[in-house]
Amino acid sequence: MRDEQDTVGRKSELAANLATVERRIAAACAAAGRKREEVTLIVVTKTYPASDVRLLHELGVRQVAENRDQDAAPKAAACEDLSLTWHFVGQLQTNKVRSVASYADVVQSVDRAKLVSALSAAAVRTEREVGCLLQVALDAESGERGARGGVAPDGIEELAAAVAGAPGLRLDGLMTVAPLAGRYAGRQRAAFDRLLELASRLRADHPAANMVSAGMSADLEDAVAAGATHVRVGTAVLGVRPRLG
Repeated sequence: MRDEQDTVGRKSELAANLATVERRIAAACAAAGRKREEVTLIVVTKTYPASDVRLLHELGVRQVAENRDQDAAPKAAACEDLSLTWHFVGQLQTNKVRSVASYADVVQSVDRAKLVSALSAAAVRTEREVGCLLQVALDAESGERGARGGVAPDGIEELAAAVAGAPGLRLDGLMTVAPLAGRYAGRQRAAFDRLLELASRLRADHPAANMVSAGMSADLEDAVAAGATHVRVGTAVLGVRPRLG
């Protein structure tokens, strides 16, 4: 547990980092001719303690993200008294679905039919509605999954229909992680532009699926310029992550 002095110091550190990120998002919105309220900040709290989540809530953060159920489940339980929207952003194995569906409001990494079925069953069992983003792998060929998870672009339509028809699930939109290989490697803006094209196509059949999650600490400006509705920022708010053993 932190002592009071440490907590005050950590809160001021987080406040300063949040202010810097806020200025970056505001400047990116202004440069793109967008209103600031069109972009939602999700703070990625992976590897950081529940105490940081509580401090972030005190500082006005309402959307947080985790990528490992074994870390996220106890953290969400420790913060269940707070008004927070929890996003799950990591690759998700079906054996973790029941746990994730108990606390995640949105799963941003839906990338295969088997996962849709498992999430649907878990959501119905827990009597919760779980929002789903299809993770798009811009480095994947037809029928493949990406190196960091995700469905190939030509698989979006079929997977979206599966989510839209699944009890307990809500199709919210698309997510991507800037690929490390393939034609979009090192070309974040081009990758995010492509995601927005795919998102526009999705909305033609599913008008309510209007969430586009893209961009992280290093490339949030490119994501805002492309039209992302949500950016996922961890390091720029919480600091360089501890190395996982």
